[in-house]
Amino acid sequence: MRHARAALLAAALLAAGTQAAPAQLAELRSTTAFRVCADPAADPLSSQDGSGFENKLAELMAAKLGLPVEYSWFPQGSGFIRRTLRAGTCDVVMGYAQGDELVQNTNHYYTSVYGIVTRKDGELAGVDRLTDPALKDRQLGVVAGTPPATHMARAGLAKDMRGWDLFVDRRVENPVGDMLAAVKDGTLDAAVLWGPLAGPLVKADPELQFTPLLKEEGGPKLFYRITMGVRPSEQDWKRELNSLIRRNQAEIDAILHQAGVPLVDDFGKALKP
Repeated sequence: MRHARAALLAAALLAAGTQAAPAQLAELRSTTAFRVCADPAADPLSSQDGSGFENKLAELMAAKLGLPVEYSWFPQGSGFIRRTLRAGTCDVVMGYAQGDELVQNTNHYYTSVYGIVTRKDGELAGVDRLTDPALKDRQLGVVAGTPPATHMARAGLAKDMRGWDLFVDRRVENPVGDMLAAVKDGTLDAAVLWGPLAGPLVKADPELQFTPLLKEEGGPKLFYRITMGVRPSEQDWKRELNSLIRRNQAEIDAILHQAGVPLVDDFGKALKP
């Protein structure tokens, strides 16, 4: 997404190593625990203290299976998949953008979108597209290399963009938090961010608002379908998770809504009720 985790997610929201999985890892799934690969400091997605919405989704899935949750912690960045899922220390990544070849995707269980964060009382509060002339000559934050940066450059906003790194160790750096703080204190006029990262943080802040970007034209797309990721060889495990997702979609949606994740339809055109 880090797609969209990080986003994107985001849009490829998660980074990983590229080594092929050894054949002997085909049947590594634990039958005594729901073993999750996660970043220990990717708030609001996952956190070692269990407060992230992906932590809550993991608890839901584990409860339906009658298993305890166990974590394999590793910062999301280069080598994340190689050092966790493919190393056999865990069996599922809770949030992974659909279509990435480093994992086998389950069916998607939500779709989210990039959006623009502004002050509720600011001059840009009504902006809902990156081609809005009101964005000209404003200080705009964006994570470098993410899809909206391309749209912003095409809209003539390149000189106004301030970029933050996409892949960082969130234990020591916090690009999203830094951008939100800058919008609050006026250092930035707006920030364009992946919804599952910004939405929950903005929900808890009375001064900020998140507006989904549902009207952008041309590529790259700004919405992404989010799945769970498993090892490519584990077809039975994927089917079991697909069944869990299908049978518990209402509870999954409730967790995401409560967290403040902006949910959209499968084509990124409208907010999901």
